[in-house]
Amino acid sequence: MRLDQYMATYWPEYSRSQWQKYIRDGYVLVNDQVSTETKLQLDEDDVVKHRVDKKPQIKSLDFDEIYRDDHVVVINKPTGVLTHAKGVISDEYSIAEYMRPLQSNPDTTNRPGIVHRLDRATSGVIICSRDTSTKRLLQKQFQDRKVHKTYIAVVDGVPNNDVALIDLPIARNPKKPSQHRVDTNGKPAQTSYRVLKTNGVESVVELKPKTGRTHQIRVHLEYIGCPIKGDVVYNPGTDAERLYLHASELEITIPKSQRKTFSCPIPDDMQTVIDGIHESS
Repeated sequence: MRLDQYMATYWPEYSRSQWQKYIRDGYVLVNDQVSTETKLQLDEDDVVKHRVDKKPQIKSLDFDEIYRDDHVVVINKPTGVLTHAKGVISDEYSIAEYMRPLQSNPDTTNRPGIVHRLDRATSGVIICSRDTSTKRLLQKQFQDRKVHKTYIAVVDGVPNNDVALIDLPIARNPKKPSQHRVDTNGKPAQTSYRVLKTNGVESVVELKPKTGRTHQIRVHLEYIGCPIKGDVVYNPGTDAERLYLHASELEITIPKSQRKTFSCPIPDDMQTVIDGIHESS
């Protein structure tokens, strides 16, 4: 039986489509290992478990707004929150649903106000539009690489260089379609980084992606042997409570030709982990 069919059969309180989302997001384990493949064919001896109970149950809430005017809203996105639903109908609250009533004109799509995205597990700065012309303006800046983004991550391991540019193309993994990987036939992807501190076992890294490929930072760090702590997809076996990746700063031009830099503090749970990393002598 396929994994998604198995989950819907034995845990019918969730639909098969919901289980597919939970599988892709890393909430299902096969033989104590996270499996993100909905079509995985199970053997008779496979042991299947889930940890949906650890998934944030977000129905509707007021997000922490960093900035708001007539054209944009900048939000400090918590970890565990979707930027937008993949389908037209959403079964959970998202940044897009928060933005829906803030649009100057009705938007019946599943992405009202969304001009870029953060992975569900990533926290931090996300900018949204309130009208169509602003949406086009912001999207073009992302496409033209005129937006400057800064992330902070806690990783397992120590990068070989304190400062470097990772310039490696990325493509979807054909064997695991929900994942991506470094691939010579992929699209160009560049991430610059610098190590802020390390104890020789784990490190705190500042990252500035120059492109915006799906899972780019996560894939690049995994490839150099320093996967992000708490990344259930690219760091199997991690026991952290969350993905320790935070979008700390975003520089962009908003309407009326204002170049702005928006930032938000590292969440307390992540800051506690960072504070606990004492540099080795």
